[in-house]
Amino acid sequence: MATPRVIVIVGRPNVGKSTLFNALTRKRDALVADLPGVTRDRHYGSATSGEHTFLVVDTGGIEGANDAIIDPLVERQVYRAVEEADWVLLLVDAKTGLLPGDQGIAEYLRQHNIPVTIVVNKIDRDIAWEATADFHQLGLGDPIGIAAKTGRGITPLIDHIWSQAGWPIEVPSEPEETLVNGPRVAIVGRPNVGKSTLVNRLLGEERVVVSDIPGTTRDSIFIPFTRRDKPYTLIDTAGVRRRAKIEDPVEKFSVIKTLQAIETAHVVLFLIDAQHGLVEQDLKLLGFVVEQGKGLILLINKWDGLTPEQREHTKLELERRLPFVSFARRYTISALHGTGVGS
Repeated sequence: MATPRVIVIVGRPNVGKSTLFNALTRKRDALVADLPGVTRDRHYGSATSGEHTFLVVDTGGIEGANDAIIDPLVERQVYRAVEEADWVLLLVDAKTGLLPGDQGIAEYLRQHNIPVTIVVNKIDRDIAWEATADFHQLGLGDPIGIAAKTGRGITPLIDHIWSQAGWPIEVPSEPEETLVNGPRVAIVGRPNVGKSTLVNRLLGEERVVVSDIPGTTRDSIFIPFTRRDKPYTLIDTAGVRRRAKIEDPVEKFSVIKTLQAIETAHVVLFLIDAQHGLVEQDLKLLGFVVEQGKGLILLINKWDGLTPEQREHTKLELERRLPFVSFARRYTISALHGTGVGS
């Protein structure tokens, strides 16, 4: 199974980015990146249009100083939003027409050679499709008109992107693939919760790791391994298990790669730090796992560092806050020392 493509929506405020995001994801809630250094919340969701399934990111309003140029702070915001994108949608407003802010964002995208489609929103009965013509000036190819509020033109837009990019239409994997390579397992959790430690323990104990196989996108890695004579395929979520970086104590967290891993996996091993407990992002990620219908196992890591009183408190807290994943099996482990990992 291929790793889901990532489509990022950028544009000035109030051009309809959230409306398009909601139309693609068919919901009004989204995973929000709660990470340091993010100047505005980004919304992440799983989207389906026709035969195509992908991840979509709404970056929030982007505009430069005097609405004409992109200042360094906003430039970094744009870069962070699109650096993991496979394709970018530059959303503009047919009713306001071409504005300097649109030109500033387009200039940035041109300079960085990012695959992009100009999407002219708010095409309705009062605004003719000819309103897209002005946006040819942005020099990013033929604009495509849509009405995000009603959904008009969205399916042809996504079909156009797939055609322009030359991406294959994903064919569901045959059961035989799972029989040969084993179930795909994603280890998911916040930074420093012990993901890389657990991966190293799982891969190192049996010492039967086949060479790393690059996935279909830039940084995803699928690692076949065997445990107790059973084949599995481990999905590397953030590139932190590459041998060259295995000693790096800084674990880079990527929401995109985490969501890709969840979508690609059959089973998700979700790590929770027993010493720090649950945070809002844990709940959001767990909700995404449930929404995608994936198998789920909860691993409460660093359990050996708790006192008996703390353990009892943690158990009660998990029961109280995780009723929506009561179906999932739970294990208390120490990835560092191997306690509980064997089970």
